[in-house]
Amino acid sequence: MLAHYHAQTWNGAELARALGISQPPTRRYLDALTDALMVRQLQPWYANVGKRVVRSPKVYLRDSGVLHTLLGLHTLDGLLDHPKVGASWEGFVVEQVAMTLPLTPLYFWGTQSGAELDILFVHDGRNIGIEIQRSTTPKLTPSIRNAITDLSLHQVYVIHPGTDRYLIADRVEALPLSQLADLTFGWGPTG
Repeated sequence: MLAHYHAQTWNGAELARALGISQPPTRRYLDALTDALMVRQLQPWYANVGKRVVRSPKVYLRDSGVLHTLLGLHTLDGLLDHPKVGASWEGFVVEQVAMTLPLTPLYFWGTQSGAELDILFVHDGRNIGIEIQRSTTPKLTPSIRNAITDLSLHQVYVIHPGTDRYLIADRVEALPLSQLADLTFGWGPTG
């Protein structure tokens, strides 16, 4: 069941109902899987921005192969046709970012009205955002605009599976996953 919640906000009550158990054991199981490094809980960023924010973590199975097996996906075509393909990509990128920034606490940000930022972290006192898009031509979204304003973001990187690195807008840069190791925290591409 956790595979179907991959890349979603944790809803222990819903999962408990589906399993026919009370909510506390579902939380203990989630925490045990997190301690065993099978699950990543990306905690929410709490910001006093005058909006109701999401307060539950997002959950990810850390190993894409385990996720795909639990979803019954055995081929690339099966994955590409599956409704969870975007969530699979998001989880894979979250793990790559976590490995690239191993000592940096990572968060996500979301509001009750639907604005969301996939990853938020602080570098040298500046808020940096990462949005994950499975398109080779990433776009500026209303959520990115809201996050820049509400969180006073210094920079947003839109990580995508393509090959081109370019500015999308002021403080928003498209960054191919293949160039994640080249991540800089200034303005624009590295030279």
